[in-house]
Amino acid sequence: MDTVERVLWCALAVGMAFGVIGHMTGFCLNRALRDYHVYRSDSKLRSFLLAMGVAVLGTQCASILGLVDLQKSIYAVPTISWLLLPVGAVVFGYGMILANGCGARALVMLGQGNLRSLWVLLCMGISAFVTLTGVIAPLRMTVASATPMVNHNLASLSPSARIMAVAIVGVLLLGFAFWRGRLLNSKRDLAGGLIIGLLIVAGWLATGWIGDDEFDPVPVASLSFVSPVGETIQYAMISTGLTLRFGIVAVVGVYFGSLLISVLRRQFHLHGFTAAPDMLRYMTGGVMMGVGGALASGCSIGQGLTGLSTLSLGSFIATVGIFSGGWLALVLTTPSMVADSSGNAGDPTKDATPAGCG
Repeated sequence: MDTVERVLWCALAVGMAFGVIGHMTGFCLNRALRDYHVYRSDSKLRSFLLAMGVAVLGTQCASILGLVDLQKSIYAVPTISWLLLPVGAVVFGYGMILANGCGARALVMLGQGNLRSLWVLLCMGISAFVTLTGVIAPLRMTVASATPMVNHNLASLSPSARIMAVAIVGVLLLGFAFWRGRLLNSKRDLAGGLIIGLLIVAGWLATGWIGDDEFDPVPVASLSFVSPVGETIQYAMISTGLTLRFGIVAVVGVYFGSLLISVLRRQFHLHGFTAAPDMLRYMTGGVMMGVGGALASGCSIGQGLTGLSTLSLGSFIATVGIFSGGWLALVLTTPSMVADSSGNAGDPTKDATPAGCG
């Protein structure tokens, strides 16, 4: 088995684990923001912060030990657009609320038989590629070249300063997650945040350590679900002209992991839209996530966890933008839309909501 094959098997394992954990815990930024906005319940928000803290500490430890070269990742690009990055992040966050879940959650719910999630994924993947390499790409590149700013990261710091910065960020994130100990009362959310954070680290190790081959290098990356969903759709159509990559296999793994656990727990059932306006709303949300995620170079997982774990300036900006866009959408949307998930507040594995943030 060569290096690429080992990395792809790792991608499948990481993806399937994400699908299983996502199904069993309901890990989702949309649900976290929605629960806090509607019910003032913060257990899932704290779970997301825990995943952030674990991802940051684990990834930076791997980097400091020389196991992963984060400077080879897309998050270490020398310049970012001071306009497109934050705007794209806000657009993604807003679309995430409209679609009732990010790309990762849509994959999990698709594995449970939610066909509304398939619609969201198709809209998101296609619109992402329209923005990255399609008809919108020239405009995106023109604006990006006119609005550059330096993308600072930890590479310029001394080893001691870097360790100090990592410790401060990690402790702050874990401190917020465990503040007043409420997360400890929700074992499911505690497990979800911890394991998802570790899966981000596992993705980095798979590509940056196992995939470290000077003769057949693998792009250094971890979990993300905007461009990889588009790449998966593209690969399904023209696989003879493409090669499998970590992101594609991870996407497939998330679906099959969720499908497997759904069947084993007898929770798989097909369901779709019941009204045309709902379909339009989820289409809009999917498109906004695709365009916004392409402009922001990632999603709530790709930037909020994977990107943030590199501690790059661009990922901090994108993460704040995604949170802000999601919160803005919750504030501006109608009460009936905000309450879409109220029927499942007690059980994140059961979905009565379109695109299944569950």
